[in-house]
Amino acid sequence: MFTEFSHLVADASGWAYLIVLAFAVVDALLPIVPSEASVITAGVVAAGGDLLLPAVIVAAALGAFAGDNLAYLLGRRFGGRVQDRFLQGAKAQRRVQWAQRQLNERGGEMVIVARFIPGGRTAVTLSAGTLDFPWRRFAMFDAIAAGVWALYASLLGYFGGRAFEDEPWKGLILAFTIALAAAGSVELTRWLRRRAARGT
Repeated sequence: MFTEFSHLVADASGWAYLIVLAFAVVDALLPIVPSEASVITAGVVAAGGDLLLPAVIVAAALGAFAGDNLAYLLGRRFGGRVQDRFLQGAKAQRRVQWAQRQLNERGGEMVIVARFIPGGRTAVTLSAGTLDFPWRRFAMFDAIAAGVWALYASLLGYFGGRAFEDEPWKGLILAFTIALAAAGSVELTRWLRRRAARGT
């Protein structure tokens, strides 16, 4: 992916920003699209001077915000039908139930946290719309979430790329390792909390 993205940047860097934005939009609806990977990769490329880091951050944040709000709108307009169609599996249904519980209990804080949970962001944004979570409040917290997520992913790639200027693929591997460790830590914390809750 890094090699293909690098060639794309060399040919037309403007398209790279659009790809980052588009991946972030689609990933908010379909969690199988690697938006975080594209932002991290763009950050590595920016470290080499072929992309502007602020533009990568803005493109990622705008895409994430637009995608999350589109998911919210779908949840608001079509509610359960969207969940039934796109979140059919047992695992997806558990995520939706978890998202609904968390929104009821923690609201805006959950909108921010969910952006960093693979698959969780889709469940939370759809559920926020379905549960008629106030849009202005959702948009405010989601803007914070999108900005922090874009900054985190792009800087991860950028500093990974800077650390290995001569071999940017090593920077990419380092950035992905840190991102996986962070996601794993979030999942481990959730698992420990669930286990503690069952114990009580």
